[in-house]
Amino acid sequence: MAVSATVIGALLGLGTQMYSNALRKLPYMRHPWEHALGMGLGAVFVNQLVKWDAQLQEDLDKMLEKAKAANERRYFDEDDD
Repeated sequence: MAVSATVIGALLGLGTQMYSNALRKLPYMRHPWEHALGMGLGAVFVNQLVKWDAQLQEDLDKMLEKAKAANERRYFDEDDD
């Protein structure tokens, strides 16, 4: 997943820079270093987004497991209070 996320991010950065140039009616490949910078920032952004999503899923699983355990203790506990 890391390679595809990096490629998607790089294409997102490149596309954003080319779109920005097109809106301003500039040549698409004006200042090529801006395209490289956009590709790098896009790759970093998408990789961080993937990491954040994985961490969020892990935290959600922990919270659901805690809630399930609390509900089982509350409703299915053998102790009669």
